[in-house]
Amino acid sequence: MASIHITDIESAINYWRNQSPSLDGVSLCAELRELASVYALMVFHRKTEVATQGMPAKAYGAWLVWYESTPDTPCIAICSTSQGDAHCKGCGRTFDEVQHWPEFDPVQKRQTWRRITTEGLAWRFNRYAERAMENADERMASRLI
Repeated sequence: MASIHITDIESAINYWRNQSPSLDGVSLCAELRELASVYALMVFHRKTEVATQGMPAKAYGAWLVWYESTPDTPCIAICSTSQGDAHCKGCGRTFDEVQHWPEFDPVQKRQTWRRITTEGLAWRFNRYAERAMENADERMASRLI
């Protein structure tokens, strides 16, 4: 059964908070209320995932709008699955995930994103992040000189 992780619900809530900020600090837009209701039940029942089947349609719709604002694919154009690797060194997806990505629904894509982000082994998450930090450190050092 397809399910959405609580961190994605939180991200969707933050998206809607930015899209429709409360003018009085109390009232919420309809999308935010729907997502907040789902989130509250998840917290109350100590669940980290909510099944899409049975999820209120308006909450799922609000989540989908947030989803459309996220990057579609983790690909960084360095694919090692074509060379026989079980997991791509560039993005962290399995060969099957890379091959079937266009057929995945939004929930399947987000589940894959969550797995590869949690693992953090792909170059997408370490080598390029390290280079960015090195460049930032170099820029900062040059300003101090």
